[in-house]
Amino acid sequence: MDAALRSVRATLLGRFPGMPAPTMQLAPALALSATCAWGLSDFIGGFASRRANAFLLTTITHVSGTTLMMLLAVQTHAEFPSRHSTTWAAVAGVIGGVALAVFYRALALGNMGLTAPVAAVLGAAIPAIFGVVTEGMPGVVPLSGFLLAGTGIWLISRSEGASGTPRGIAGALLAGLGFAGYYLSIHAAGDANIFWLAGISRAISFAVNGAIVLAAAQFRPMDRRGALLAIGAGLLDSSGTALFIRSSQLGRLDVAVVISSLYPVITVLLARIFLKEHFSRWRMAGMVAALVAVPMIAWVGAK
Repeated sequence: MDAALRSVRATLLGRFPGMPAPTMQLAPALALSATCAWGLSDFIGGFASRRANAFLLTTITHVSGTTLMMLLAVQTHAEFPSRHSTTWAAVAGVIGGVALAVFYRALALGNMGLTAPVAAVLGAAIPAIFGVVTEGMPGVVPLSGFLLAGTGIWLISRSEGASGTPRGIAGALLAGLGFAGYYLSIHAAGDANIFWLAGISRAISFAVNGAIVLAAAQFRPMDRRGALLAIGAGLLDSSGTALFIRSSQLGRLDVAVVISSLYPVITVLLARIFLKEHFSRWRMAGMVAALVAVPMIAWVGAK
């Protein structure tokens, strides 16, 4: 158990016994790990949401995720972040918490097939553009991968025959802007310890979502199984956040954001395998596009 825990910590911190200091080549792999963690978390969370109110579920996932990150930070004797890093992590938490609430609201008011892809693509596109502007052009192959990934996210997330409403579009745009703001803010926190950054941002986001639950008085009962699923989703979600942060620290922000944003591939694939959900031709095309995009985007780290 101790050896396994040390291995997990080494992976998240980007250091492996007997190997040189981490390089940009590790960043895409960490971002892909974040994709898997977030995709599995969304699948578990989506399944659990059938048994509880979405906001209450989100609050529980925040509690478990925050607890895990704080425990890892304390156990690794990590240095507490500077005021600059702490402030940006807190800003990320506020923006992320509000964006998540707006996203759920948009799903309820608008068309899910429109809201999800608009928010996902916008949330990835803005940080990717910011990364290109601040860190320079990554090359023709990675840029083509960005476009292919965006197309894949859209095709995977959309529903067949979706027709959105103006209200749904507005919510999707606001949520996408919020997700982008989260990525940019957590990146601005710098190279501080990933466990503290993830823990602080999750704690603040928990406070925001908790306030929404209290204000809306949405306390639909949740059974034990639903609560356990929510806890598991929170652990995976916070782990994905830590992996994303480390990826953006080691490599380019645009690479970390775009690869991490492919998490709907995992969610959709799991839904197909375990829940026998419909797999349309467009969704299949989106998955193929996303899979092809990953090595193209990672090309920037191989130079």
